[in-house]
This record gives sequence, structure tokens and C-alpha cells, in this order.
Amino acid sequence: MVYVQRSLDGQLLRVERQPFEGMTETLELESDELHAWLSREEVRNRLNKLKDSDLELIRVLEDLVGVLVEQGVIRYTDLPAAAQRKLQDRAEARAGLGGLSGLLGDEDEQQLI
Repeated sequence: MVYVQRSLDGQLLRVERQPFEGMTETLELESDELHAWLSREEVRNRLNKLKDSDLELIRVLEDLVGVLVEQGVIRYTDLPAAAQRKLQDRAEARAGLGGLSGLLGDEDEQQLI
């Protein structure tokens, strides 16, 4: 189930997984109307833009955690176990690409990571 806000003429304006101020009703996930709304090009473009920025932000957050650990603001072990595992997995994946750094420019390497 998702929570939605409709315009006065009944068009979907906003869809969220959690209740929000201004919502007007709920829809089932299997709803044809919800699938039609999600497939709209505008929504798809926004979702893609968010996805792309998420990938960029992941690297920023990794770097931020590294700086905070290096400066002693936090300890790596202060992070939840799941976060430690994810950061470790990504660090190992990047290390595995280390031999490629001479072949790729910084921009190309970032696109792979």
C-alpha cells in the first residue's frame, strides 16, 4: 500500500510509502493507476536522476566516514555492523580495481566505481 495525494480533479500528485501531511488516500501497490503514474516519463526521469545522484553520494559518504575516522571523530567500530560490512565490501571492490587506475582517467574510474 502507498499513500497518495490527488489534485482537485483527481490526478495523482504525490506518492509515498509512508503517510504524509496532505495525503488524500491510499492505493494498493498492484493498482493500475499507480503503475501508470510511475511509468510516466517525468517520474521516470526524476527517479533516474535520484538514482544517479545516489551513486555519487555513496562515494561522498564513504569519503566522509574515512575523514571522520582518520580525524578520530568516530571509530569505524562505532558504525553498525551492516554499515561496516558494506563499507568494507566497497573498499575491497575498489581495491580490486586498483590495477586499472593507470589505464583509466579519474572520470572513467569514478564511473566504474
